[in-house]
Amino acid sequence: MKSVSHIRRSVPLAAKQALKGAPLRAATRTQWHAPAQKKCRAVSMPMEAATANDDEHTDATTKTATVGWDTTLQAAVGEKNILRLNDQSMEQFTKTRLRLFAGTSNKPLAEEIASYMGLPLSPVTIKRFADGEIYVQILESIRGCDVFIIQPTCPPCNDNIMELLVMIDACRRASAKSITAVIPYFGYARADRKVSGRESIAAKLMANLITEAGTDRVLVVDLHSGQGVGYFDIPVDLLHGQCVALEYLASKLGNTDYVVVSPDVGGVARARAFAKKLNDAPLAIIDKRRQGHNEAEVMNLIGEVDGKVAIMIDDMIDTGGTLAGGARLLKERGAKSVIACATHAVFSPPAVERLSSGLFDEVIVTNTMPVTIENQKMFPQLTVLSVANLLGEAIWRVYNESSVQVLFK
Repeated sequence: MKSVSHIRRSVPLAAKQALKGAPLRAATRTQWHAPAQKKCRAVSMPMEAATANDDEHTDATTKTATVGWDTTLQAAVGEKNILRLNDQSMEQFTKTRLRLFAGTSNKPLAEEIASYMGLPLSPVTIKRFADGEIYVQILESIRGCDVFIIQPTCPPCNDNIMELLVMIDACRRASAKSITAVIPYFGYARADRKVSGRESIAAKLMANLITEAGTDRVLVVDLHSGQGVGYFDIPVDLLHGQCVALEYLASKLGNTDYVVVSPDVGGVARARAFAKKLNDAPLAIIDKRRQGHNEAEVMNLIGEVDGKVAIMIDDMIDTGGTLAGGARLLKERGAKSVIACATHAVFSPPAVERLSSGLFDEVIVTNTMPVTIENQKMFPQLTVLSVANLLGEAIWRVYNESSVQVLFK
């Protein structure tokens, strides 16, 4: 099997979603109709645009400043006067009111998202003092703007969470109209319940911190468990990053005989949903019992894998112990080859050594977290898919108040 180590971009969603009738962007020509016998009132315009263009562009006929808005009253059409926004004006309005900010945890992903959306990343200063404190300053006016902050809380988890909170606070104090935290990887998501007495539920604590900092909405990719959405007291849009892997596997496997495998009982719902979308593939389940944190022991296999390509599905790969143990069992039970597929590549040591030991023919992850060049060179079986298009499309839909879940139907 040919090894691939470079990042692959997912198939653009625009072509698929256009067939579903869902609006992709605010590109529709908008009209304002004024009463025929009354004088039309002026339309409000962006202050920055008015200041920049007031002295430079003046319409010779109407003596009205041109600021990207077509403010000239059009000739009467029928019995109505129409004030229009042309496509260029609408594009400028969108760029004026939507702001993308990137933290330091995964700047390449943020740049890919901005490239997909055709928008620049807004300028921000982020630095750390000698004692470790974080300083954030927004370098442009965002008063009345819809702000999206892209910051996965990946390792170092605590530093990146604090950086996100300080960025949210800075935007709130700069009078942003709304603040959406785009969190491709949500740290502490696994601490979502009490296994034994006197334990914290850190996932709920993180949700409270993000909410109290001033966030209006959260965009997150593949939480560890679905109930994590309920920990927030604000709207949460849960994106399914594995739809990117579905497109890749569907084109790669073709008519190959394959089976989708859940590495543990807790991931059965995730694996079943994945198998259903992957041409209703058969499902197998690995029964394991965890001996301690980051340690797992494989016990039994439910399902038939003999002579098939086994696709192991999980939300993240941390130390790789669960997947490595499962792969050994699958090979013992006659699996033709084993492919591991996960959204988040945490890759805590010794994950790379375990995954590159020859148990897997391919390991598929996404770039919700940065994957280092060193890991890609040491690990030729690694394939990294990009979720930039998915996140960019979701941001457009949130901004335009369109459906997000239609992306996954």
